[in-house]
Amino acid sequence: MAKEITSRNENYSQWYNDIVVKAGLADYSAVRGCMVIKPYGYAIWEKMRDQLDRMFKETGHQNAYFPLFIPKSFFSREADHVEGFAKECAVVTHYRLKNDPNGKGVVVDDDAKLEEELIVRPTSETIIWNTYKSWIQSYRDLPILINQWANVVRWEMRTRLFLRTAEFLWQEGHTAHETKKEAVEEAERMINVYANFAREWMAMPVIIGRKSEAERFAGAIDTYTIEAMMQDGKALQAGTSHFLGQNFAKAFDVKFLNKDSNLEYVWATSWGVSTRLMGALVMTHSDDNGLVLPPKLAPVQVVFVPIYKSKEELDKVSQVIAPLREQLHARGISTKYDDRDNYKPGFKFAEYEMKGVPVRVAVGPKDIEKGTVEVARRDTLQKQFVPQNQLAETVVTLLDEIQENLYNRALDYRKANTVKVDTYEELKKVLSEKGGFVLAHWDGTAETEALIKEETKATIRCIPLDGEVEEGKCIITGKPSKQRAIFALAY
Repeated sequence: MAKEITSRNENYSQWYNDIVVKAGLADYSAVRGCMVIKPYGYAIWEKMRDQLDRMFKETGHQNAYFPLFIPKSFFSREADHVEGFAKECAVVTHYRLKNDPNGKGVVVDDDAKLEEELIVRPTSETIIWNTYKSWIQSYRDLPILINQWANVVRWEMRTRLFLRTAEFLWQEGHTAHETKKEAVEEAERMINVYANFAREWMAMPVIIGRKSEAERFAGAIDTYTIEAMMQDGKALQAGTSHFLGQNFAKAFDVKFLNKDSNLEYVWATSWGVSTRLMGALVMTHSDDNGLVLPPKLAPVQVVFVPIYKSKEELDKVSQVIAPLREQLHARGISTKYDDRDNYKPGFKFAEYEMKGVPVRVAVGPKDIEKGTVEVARRDTLQKQFVPQNQLAETVVTLLDEIQENLYNRALDYRKANTVKVDTYEELKKVLSEKGGFVLAHWDGTAETEALIKEETKATIRCIPLDGEVEEGKCIITGKPSKQRAIFALAY
């Protein structure tokens, strides 16, 4: 199976596609630009979703659901918002088909044209803030802390499974607050929730930062981001949180009576992550043998593979494996027993290597005689023999070690591929020869940012929130700069 995967060094893009398809995460759809998320891929997404959902609720948020269709007139109310999403919108103009009188199938029934065209949800700020107008009258109605799990449609021209598709799954938080301070705190709180999830569950190191004005969410006053580095040195925006100010409240006339009995516009945030995290997971940890999963997100953490030549041997092996699985289940560890008779052990080993199962346990007649089992870890491919009565404790320790090792390995890679430069020539050289994150001084203007993007294809990923204050001069204009920004090629 491993030989079916294109090498990362040979063609990184094809390597990624090979893993997504051959590990059974997703498949291409008959609908252009859309994907089918297969059961194994969806099981990983469910673990992501369920953990994030717990984290949201621990911070006081509740789930709700809003319509998939948004009146087109809503988008015209916030100028930056409509400009930012206009090119990606899918629009419903009719509600009925009819048989073609010329016998060419079905055609749109022009008598069934909608009075107002509907946008298929690219994001929900407009429909939600139109709703909030009827929910909010007084400061006593605030804050509103709502999250929605949904699908969205953004009509992308160039698509790639999980990373950029016309339709994808996500969550979007939309909150309303009494004061600017509360809204800013909410936006910062949620980007830190995302960062903690990425680090602790995905084993993916991320940098928290603020987007430049040109890279902000359409309609936001400020956008916070978590940026991760993939194994080809490119950046991937893994999650964003937006301070929306009072822009949407003003667009939809959402006011509240404050404690001084004065009317005031509500302060807002929105924040979201999507199935793009699946792509990040693949590209952060996987290798030329297939998918590598952090144990906390693996649908199956331990797979048991029996080694046998006869039904009698299989029965004996099964009797040994059954209590071992029970011991792991008692410790909250998910397992699978693959006793399929139509596949040889070697095929099964390759299959679970491809699927990224963190730990594989093989048991055969010789292991029964010795009272041991063979344990293999997916991240390093190392094997060891473990006494059967020590397997549970060994696996618990091993899963923690794998989770930590994957994080440290990714962090070491990012550190090794992050450099500081002080001239534009240095920046161009690093980007063309090595890639990675390039820390450089920038004068804060959109003109300088646009010039660098045009000539190098690199964008400002963020201005790190924990970046050191370091006086310097912009690499283009020579104007003063107080902090370096991260430049990188990106997905």
